[in-house]
Amino acid sequence: MSNINLNHTVTDQITSAEARVLDAIDEAVLVETLVTMLQIPSVTGTAAESDMQAWQARLLAEIGFEVDHWKLDLDELAVHPDFPGTEAPRTEGYGTVGILGSGKTPALILQGHIDVVPTGDLNNWEDRNPWSGAIKNNAVHGRGACDMKAGVAANLAVARALVSSEVKLKKPFAVHTVVSEEDGGLGAFATMLRGHRGEAAVISEPTSGRIVVANAGALTFELRVHGLATHASSRLAGHSAIDAFLPIYAAIANLERARNVRADKLFDGNPLPYPISIGILRSGDWVTSVPDLLVAEGRLGVILDEDPAAARAAFQHAISVACQKDPWLNDHPVTLTWPGGQFASGRIDTGHSLVQEVTDVISLIEKRDASIGAAPYGSDLRLYAGMGGIPTLHYGPGDVRLAHGPREQVDITELINTTRSLALLAARRCGVYL
Repeated sequence: MSNINLNHTVTDQITSAEARVLDAIDEAVLVETLVTMLQIPSVTGTAAESDMQAWQARLLAEIGFEVDHWKLDLDELAVHPDFPGTEAPRTEGYGTVGILGSGKTPALILQGHIDVVPTGDLNNWEDRNPWSGAIKNNAVHGRGACDMKAGVAANLAVARALVSSEVKLKKPFAVHTVVSEEDGGLGAFATMLRGHRGEAAVISEPTSGRIVVANAGALTFELRVHGLATHASSRLAGHSAIDAFLPIYAAIANLERARNVRADKLFDGNPLPYPISIGILRSGDWVTSVPDLLVAEGRLGVILDEDPAAARAAFQHAISVACQKDPWLNDHPVTLTWPGGQFASGRIDTGHSLVQEVTDVISLIEKRDASIGAAPYGSDLRLYAGMGGIPTLHYGPGDVRLAHGPREQVDITELINTTRSLALLAARRCGVYL
């Protein structure tokens, strides 16, 4: 992670109105809110995801926000030329936006997704319960604790503090909660199409104390490799689709190495910012048959500022060349398609005032210098920055290395400190006064 020198002077004066907002943060309610959210199993595409959005809308309305809560038109979104793709089966989805204060454009949006990935094998979880929200060793545990219900809880705590402090806002403040981030960003896509905008946005994804100003992209692909079935005892009379896949797998590894030779300096310290990964591999339907089909599904990392079409073309070329070099594949070429989530890359200029402002509040509240860099995964940042034209960055509680796994958790002290930094940022951007 690059430690970029912004050459700034931190404003060390916290006004009485800003102090009132900070004092209004209820730390106990912050943790209770996170535990409550963890107990709602809002896996992407499930009914609980909709329940969570309705819960968010009710809470924001109860504390005094003007709320837009709407049902997504899935058919209309699917035929849009910029549709970001989805992977989980879905019959419905909802958007939720809350706005506090008068004025046309919020000075700051705090955004977070409420959907989580599936739990995996329950035997890998303590007490076989990923939805407990258990508090142990100063951490809250459970699926989504890190990615990213802690960030959403922080956003809601800032919203509550702005209301309960009874300060006035020169410019409005907004909270966005979205669905389907984990499989493409449909919720953020719909929110941008709905017309919700802001002067700046912070997505409170887990950043381990860093300020993430750029995201690599990720494109889901599917490869279908054909073989020739025969009885296993006469294997040489056929051609295993698994054997046919091996030169393709080698070509993918070579392409990955080539695409990571010169990474952006924002990825300093990351040995693989643009990974190409096979996540699902299926082949064969009978033990004593040579398999005639292998299906490989994975994700292709998109280089910062790279057109996704160019990334797809590079991948297609590597597969085509591998097929041409192999006698079997030359006659039986691999089929490549691009289903599922399609994340472009995205970034904010490191010289933008928002980066400066987040750096300043971290220095004041958390008494440290925050490093600035990029993340190797796709996110809603590219939709807010690209579609919405909203300067956007990531800053939120949690360590992404704990996300999507059975040890998922967030440190409570980090959660509180990050919430306080986001609250001061909101107070300053929105111009609170008494």
